[in-house]
Amino acid sequence: MLSIDVPGKGMLNLKYIVLDYNGTIAFDGYLIPGVKERLNQLSKFLSIYILTADTFGKAGNECKVINGELSILTQPIGVEEKEKFIIKLGAENVVAVGNGNNDNLMLLRAGLGIVVLGPEGASVKAIQNADVMVKDIGEALDLLLNPKRLIATLRE
Repeated sequence: MLSIDVPGKGMLNLKYIVLDYNGTIAFDGYLIPGVKERLNQLSKFLSIYILTADTFGKAGNECKVINGELSILTQPIGVEEKEKFIIKLGAENVVAVGNGNNDNLMLLRAGLGIVVLGPEGASVKAIQNADVMVKDIGEALDLLLNPKRLIATLRE
């Protein structure tokens, strides 16, 4: 678990990290450099879940090196499926990371929502529903590995 006391916002007790795959931790179906190492560090105190429609068909092979669970979406439109996934975990204990329109409700409901403005860009709805926006996935994961950065960004 990762507990972060954010002045003005309260205590975040995070147990899970739920990540979108394409556009967030992968580009054109391949993991972005540095993701595997950071996620495996985070797996020491957060359970890792990766959600994807697997557009490029590479997620299963790419995610074998990550200490986490890969879940292939069953619905063609994944926004509600992703939202239900984090609600089932206990949304207040989830840090959600994504970039797409289908991530927007997951980012909104999570205890902490981080939107990544990566090489695919980010949807306006995802940006509006996130707590924090970063320019790449490395920065998002580093916020969790160095939580005082989050406190500085989120304090009121």
